[in-house]
Amino acid sequence: MTAPAPSPAPSPGVRLGTAQGRWIVLTTVLGSAMALLDSTVVNVALPAIGRDLGADLAVLQWTVNAYLLTLAGLILVGGALGDRFGRRRIFVLGVVWFAVGSLLCGIAPNAGVLIAARALQGIGGALLTPGSLALIQGSIHPDDRARAVGLWSGFGGVGAAVGPFLGGWLVDGPGWRWVFLLNVPVAALCVPVALRHVPESRDPAAHGRFDVAGAVLGAASLALLTYALIEARSGTALVAGAAVGGVLLAGVFVVVERRRADPMVPPDIFSSRRFTAVNLVTLCVYAAFGGFFFLVVLQLQVVSGYSALGAGAALLPTTALMLLLSARSAQLGERIGPRIPLTVGPLLCAAGMLLMLRVGPEASYVRDVLPALLVMGLGMAALVAPLTATVLSSVDPGRAGLASGINNAAARAAGLLAVAALPLLAGMGPDAYLSAGAFDAAFGRAMYWCAGVLVVGAAVAWATVRSPVPGACHPQCRTNCAVTAPPLEPPGAAER
Repeated sequence: MTAPAPSPAPSPGVRLGTAQGRWIVLTTVLGSAMALLDSTVVNVALPAIGRDLGADLAVLQWTVNAYLLTLAGLILVGGALGDRFGRRRIFVLGVVWFAVGSLLCGIAPNAGVLIAARALQGIGGALLTPGSLALIQGSIHPDDRARAVGLWSGFGGVGAAVGPFLGGWLVDGPGWRWVFLLNVPVAALCVPVALRHVPESRDPAAHGRFDVAGAVLGAASLALLTYALIEARSGTALVAGAAVGGVLLAGVFVVVERRRADPMVPPDIFSSRRFTAVNLVTLCVYAAFGGFFFLVVLQLQVVSGYSALGAGAALLPTTALMLLLSARSAQLGERIGPRIPLTVGPLLCAAGMLLMLRVGPEASYVRDVLPALLVMGLGMAALVAPLTATVLSSVDPGRAGLASGINNAAARAAGLLAVAALPLLAGMGPDAYLSAGAFDAAFGRAMYWCAGVLVVGAAVAWATVRSPVPGACHPQCRTNCAVTAPPLEPPGAAER
């Protein structure tokens, strides 16, 4: 039997200064931009979606959560598929899948079709998101990888920053459906460029069976818990059964992962106290972020009377600060260790959310909205890069990609559950977003919940994260707008 041909990229790799190197970076930027933009622009469109489809608050929650559910449940599987069957192949499959899901979202005739299409989008996102950075790792010459990742991260950060503005412009202009339809031409450009210019690469060490059972159990548990939280107001036996079933499946997931030879989430990785602690901080931080960014655009439009464009543009200072300060934050975290940034960052974010209590009817942007978002942006810039660096330094270098994937999935699961639970905790009824007075009162309660969760995260960081993190300032941390999840590290990246 003829041995399989070696991967064409690993050595010496494509130089960044060549035309092919630039095409590779463009491809990865286009692919990741689809998923990154989607995570930031859809929230701005929620009020318009609700009005157009005659939907209640639960439909808006599912519009966000159907995507997060499949993305969080499958993102580790997506990375493993790329390592096994070819990163370019899985990346292209993910881009096509995401584009088809986007098209279905854009033409959805009712809420049910929209939610199902969003779940399909999440599957595509789980396939392409790990692959976009892994393509650089597997294709670009080692001497150029850090600069290539910096370019990828920088362009992605710019995309995240302009995402809410772009979403608002589309909603106020051609309509909310174009928030999704815009992905189709981007995919039409990305796929042929990837097939023509990006070499295929694999991980020769990838082996063992896929943990299909773990992926199914994890996603099913999240789905049942999400359903129970969103529908809890009905108080039916079905909702109670979903809650119990979600908890039981979570327990079965833990048992299965302990017994499998090649688990999706190896339990022994949590033997590192710092890794476990930082993931607890991640859960707190990104739960608060998920709830905040879901509700703030509704508050600005429903209560303060902003247009979709105005609400999207209002958020620009937060992501702009992350773009400008994340590199310095990463360097500071290397010098002084992660404990102070991971404590001060969440506390600043909590202060920013409490300042949002000033944002009500006819709120002044300069006096009421901007100070809150500036404080939020400073807090997010302070904590995201040190958090990622701490995760990567908490495990053996060979497991950095796995650790990053688990941390990323945990952040997305936290946002998913926050979007499901926060309206319930804040006392929002099904039609709350249709009444300015009712929504304003519930929004205030929600901000206290978010701030409280951030304070808990800061306390966990102060009590458990102590040792410094030398040499862990990775390129994708330097320019980042990770409002939905920390930046991913490709498998094997720490070994370069």
